[in-house]
Amino acid sequence: MVLIFTYFFYCLTGFCDSAPRTLYHQQNLDYDILDNHHRILGDLRPSPRLVPDVLSHRNRTASSDSEQVDAPGQLAPHESDSTKESAQSNGIPVSNTFGSKRFPQAIIIGVKKGGTRALLEFLRIHPDVRAVGAEPHFFDRFYDRGLDWYRNLMPRTLDGQITMEKTPSYFVTKEAPSRVCTMNCQTKLIVVVRDPVTRAVSDYTQTLSKNPGLPSFQSLALKNSSTGLIDTTWSAVRIGLYAKHLENWLQHFPLSHFLFVSGERLVSDPAGEMGRVQDFLGLKRVVSDKHFYFNQTKGFPCLKKPEGSSRPRCLGKSKGRPHPQIPSEVLQRLRDFYRPFNQRFYQMSGQDFGWD
Repeated sequence: MVLIFTYFFYCLTGFCDSAPRTLYHQQNLDYDILDNHHRILGDLRPSPRLVPDVLSHRNRTASSDSEQVDAPGQLAPHESDSTKESAQSNGIPVSNTFGSKRFPQAIIIGVKKGGTRALLEFLRIHPDVRAVGAEPHFFDRFYDRGLDWYRNLMPRTLDGQITMEKTPSYFVTKEAPSRVCTMNCQTKLIVVVRDPVTRAVSDYTQTLSKNPGLPSFQSLALKNSSTGLIDTTWSAVRIGLYAKHLENWLQHFPLSHFLFVSGERLVSDPAGEMGRVQDFLGLKRVVSDKHFYFNQTKGFPCLKKPEGSSRPRCLGKSKGRPHPQIPSEVLQRLRDFYRPFNQRFYQMSGQDFGWD
């Protein structure tokens, strides 16, 4: 009787919950929790170690798409290695579930019609490179949307992976260097350059395909056909003044932060140029000769058939299109015009690209 009286006294004073529960009740509670975990994780087999880890990860990343930028260049913390390993071993798509959206550590900033698309596609073979497919144009067109908006465009990356993007117009945009430096002055910058005369013709060819009524190349390139003066206000000509544009960038970044990739060698020796790029980015040399074959029809290298694909991967039909015939005297005037700028660019970059 004394024991019963004592039990009721404890219940009335609120101490019942502290009393030991039956083993049956504990088991029911654990099974309820595991059942909830099983619904959350889908086909994942629950285990005492994995379930708490994954739930903890879900709580930490519930609002990951709306990560806040505390300061320019500051990145969100990475998830724990044990969580990533658990996900990989159980078949969760890591690229969609784990990792952080970070500012790019490297950007292909130029130049238009130099070979930037080819370089990006070649780099995306590398397992440690994650890149935005489309050109964000943040530092030249959409800067007013803010760094949060920009970072949200980036793919998720894990520790050891590099986030990249490419927008060739950055190289010729006056405000771009200071804006990139505001984000992160340690950003690595890749510039794909090509003979400026050939580049100008390629630029014109692309525009002509979209606007068949475009005036002739020579009428746009020359201010006056009789004097032969070059019109530097035409963007196809102005982009090729590499030394001028590089001077603008060197006011904000040291030369050591740049890699100048030869657009010509990217065609003739893609594996060699990709070796230089991988070294510059601090990556293991994964992309090599075995990934390329030369497409005689297009006139540039394509990627061999990826695993699980039925055909090789070449750039789109807009790449490798035939150029219109340009009078040789116009091309010569352009070569003469660019020569001093090319020489200056060779000195600044420390590389002789052999365009003269």
